Amino acid sequence: MNTLINDIIDKIEGKSPISQLGYLTEKFAGNISFSTSFGYEDQIITDMIFSHNFDIKVFTLDTGRMFAETYKTMNKTIDRYKKNIDVYFPDTAKVEKMMTEKGAFSFYLSIENRKECCNIRKVEPLKRALASTKCWVTGLRNSQSQARQNVNLLEYDENFNILKFNPLINWNMDDVLDYIRKKNVPYNSLHDKAFISIGCEPCTRAILPGEDLRAGRWWWENNSKKECGLHEK
Repeated sequence: MNTLINDIIDKIEGKSPISQLGYLTEKFAGNISFSTSFGYEDQIITDMIFSHNFDIKVFTLDTGRMFAETYKTMNKTIDRYKKNIDVYFPDTAKVEKMMTEKGAFSFYLSIENRKECCNIRKVEPLKRALASTKCWVTGLRNSQSQARQNVNLLEYDENFNILKFNPLINWNMDDVLDYIRKKNVPYNSLHDKAFISIGCEPCTRAILPGEDLRAGRWWWENNSKKECGLHEK
């Protein structure tokens, strides 16, 4: 795997994200996917994929607890590009069992409960979405959080047994906002209200000045890595 990664890095390093996506689309023809949660970064990558007609499957995980603004962003994106976005839901029986036994807000009670909810609503659907994929494109950036500072442009994700490509990994927030403005990319209106990292409605709040960009996620936890299991190293 290291040999493959090094070979690809030799081909794409120093090139624009669009050129990199184009190369990987050909390299993994029919086996490359992008997961979007409709945040700033994901909207940028969606714009790159759809505007250049790259043969990359774009999908999202609908946990059943999303903000109305997130669904509106999805609709605006579909209207803008006239492209399909595949939707993956959690297993109904598992959600029903968890909520019957623990109620609607068990994730507030412990990190274990929160990770159980994330696993059912996000991780398991992601595994289904990536089942036939060899390369997974994400919107991760090093400056999003301390936990993501060591993420690389291209790496092997052991949790999902897949190659992961992070085209915006070295972008800062100014780069992100500049692209959004110049390309007039549709974005989640919650970003204008200091919601920087947006997930499920019960688990997301606006951040305060000076806070980490992911401080609004699972804000009641002081000792977690602020990850749901999708991007843990």
